[in-house]
Amino acid sequence: MTLGLFIPCYIDQLYPQVGQATYTLLTRLGHQVEVPEKPACCGQPMSNSGFAKAGAGCLTDFAREYARFDHIVSPSGSCVLHLKESLEAQHSPMAHRVYELCEFLHDIAKVDSLPARFPHRVGLHQSCHGLRGLGLGSPSECRVPAFSKPARLLQMVAGLELVPLDRCDECCGFGGTFSVFESDVSVSMGRDRIQDHISHGAEFITSADMSCLMHLGGLLSRQAPQVKVRHIAEILAGTAESEAEPSLNDG
Repeated sequence: MTLGLFIPCYIDQLYPQVGQATYTLLTRLGHQVEVPEKPACCGQPMSNSGFAKAGAGCLTDFAREYARFDHIVSPSGSCVLHLKESLEAQHSPMAHRVYELCEFLHDIAKVDSLPARFPHRVGLHQSCHGLRGLGLGSPSECRVPAFSKPARLLQMVAGLELVPLDRCDECCGFGGTFSVFESDVSVSMGRDRIQDHISHGAEFITSADMSCLMHLGGLLSRQAPQVKVRHIAEILAGTAESEAEPSLNDG
């Protein structure tokens, strides 16, 4: 497949290793991957702040840059959900060609093995956008059999032990601009999440959403710096161990 790799603006600027890991993973799996020269933003920050019209140009730019690809893959559940919903509102067929990374690997590429090794105890944070918006897993409030696409992919990584959590699908409290306008609530929710991981002996916390890890990593740096965060792309690609400098909360 010819894939268009969409690297969200905050990953491009703050966590480029996540974009690099996503590219490495997809190419190792045999896909032709291209990243348009002109970076694009999904427009989510403006929409979440009540200025959807201000982000309309972002969607136009995205559609122009990525229209030629069979599938569009991104390592950010929240950005993908925003793109899907915005494109569907415009009745654009592109809405059905945009995939979050784990969604693509599980549903489209149907990956059944990965040449990666990560011998650590890992806690999986399932983001709200991915879980409830994209259907990457089964929310605990729904009476359906439990499943998690990110967890199934992590189980293919040699040496990795997924730790059980008391509240495996609880919100981390980030919520984009929510963490700015309701910072006290956001911090309290985030502390609850990292305590769940810490109490079960997690060495690392991973997620399909770097924005959640940004929030949790900042809290960990103050409360439990021994616990690190890694985006799931870094673990699946086998690049998480090779980083000279940790992703977020060391320093």
